[in-house]
Amino acid sequence: MTTPASPAQPTPSGDDRNLVAVDATYIAPSFEEKLHAFWKKNGTAVIVLCVLVLVGIVAKGGWDYLAAQKEAEVQKDYAAATTPEKLKSFASSHADHILGTLAQLRLTDDAYTAGKAAEAVTGYEMVSAKLKTGPLFARAQLGLAMAKIAAGKTAEGETALKSLAGDAAQLKGIRAEASYHLASLAAEAGRADDVKKYSEQVAQIDPSSPWTQRAMTLRASLPVAPAAAAPQAEVPAAGGVQIKLPGK
Repeated sequence: MTTPASPAQPTPSGDDRNLVAVDATYIAPSFEEKLHAFWKKNGTAVIVLCVLVLVGIVAKGGWDYLAAQKEAEVQKDYAAATTPEKLKSFASSHADHILGTLAQLRLTDDAYTAGKAAEAVTGYEMVSAKLKTGPLFARAQLGLAMAKIAAGKTAEGETALKSLAGDAAQLKGIRAEASYHLASLAAEAGRADDVKKYSEQVAQIDPSSPWTQRAMTLRASLPVAPAAAAPQAEVPAAGGVQIKLPGK
């Protein structure tokens, strides 16, 4: 009699996983093997990337070196500009450099000192346009105000000085000097009250400033206002005639 075949084991309902036989002899690759495989696949790209980074570092270092050398040469040329002609040449050839602007400011100061007011106005305006902010800008603005006054534009100059003196954000030295010049202009015009006002303003801005000492000296040099004459009393004289006696 034939033995019937054993019926197949039914697959459990809902279990559709694929069973894969596991080789008991499998060994996971080591870190060195993984690194070797990675290098074999990506080594060229890594080398190219390292070369590019190295080239970038060398290029930046070279650029910084050249920039430092150029800056040193500019400073050397500025130090060598010891005459007005050399200073003018330096200012022209380095117009976009801060030292070129400083050279122009020095030339403009010389023009103002020499009484060339119109030339000084132009120079200070040029310097102000380049700087726009900072201590040198304020210095140029103060020079511009004084140059305008020297050029006959007194109202414009005084307005600029008042603006500088009243600007709390400005340096004390600039504000104190501007206030002193306002006091000096008031003294020249005989405005004693303004002399007092601006000399006190200088003292408030910076009591230890040399401009404060000069302002107080200026104030002390003003002529003392004459005292008011004492009223004269009328005294009756003989015969009913009224006469005036001083101090009575």
